[in-house]
Amino acid sequence: MLLSILVQFAILISAITIHEFAHGWVAYKFGDPTAKYSGRLTLNPLAHIDPFGTIILPLLLVIVGVPPIGWAKPVPINFLSLDNPKKNMLWVGLAGPAANFLLALSLATLLRYVPAIASTPIGPILVLAVIINVVLSVFNLIPIPPLDGSRIVTSLLPWKYVDIYNRIQPYGFIIIVALLWTGMLRRLIYSVVAVIIRYLGVNFPL
Repeated sequence: MLLSILVQFAILISAITIHEFAHGWVAYKFGDPTAKYSGRLTLNPLAHIDPFGTIILPLLLVIVGVPPIGWAKPVPINFLSLDNPKKNMLWVGLAGPAANFLLALSLATLLRYVPAIASTPIGPILVLAVIINVVLSVFNLIPIPPLDGSRIVTSLLPWKYVDIYNRIQPYGFIIIVALLWTGMLRRLIYSVVAVIIRYLGVNFPL
């Protein structure tokens, strides 16, 4: 049990680190050096850990027996430093979920085309890594601040609606916790994840 928890945490922290690095790297490429100057353009997990989102929430989910979801400290982005703020924010927002999905796709492809790996001790770990990265990708695409989906929505909305949408930002964390508490968010996430996992050809019960 303890070993399983440690493995899941190691995978989740690695996935979250890659996720946040991707945000900072894309923002940097579009002209915003804030993440770099804040020490967040790094693959060092310690720079990204959020006590609740990276440790407490995932631990609770592991205890109840579901693949963990979570978040790190958001990488600081200076919206006005981007070359084209509204257009670039779409790609900055997509970068984290895309990085997790591409990692999941790469591992699933490895499992599919090198099937001998599945019978080794590393096989189940790779399968779990696919699941966690897909879960993290889907979770962060939900359009509730501070999740990445909110950045994507902001970039796509006409300017006159952005301020209206941003009014929910102070309540985003409360909304997420409430949806998790009621089980609604879990059902939504894992129904989407199950479809993606089947498409990737990974056999894992959700």
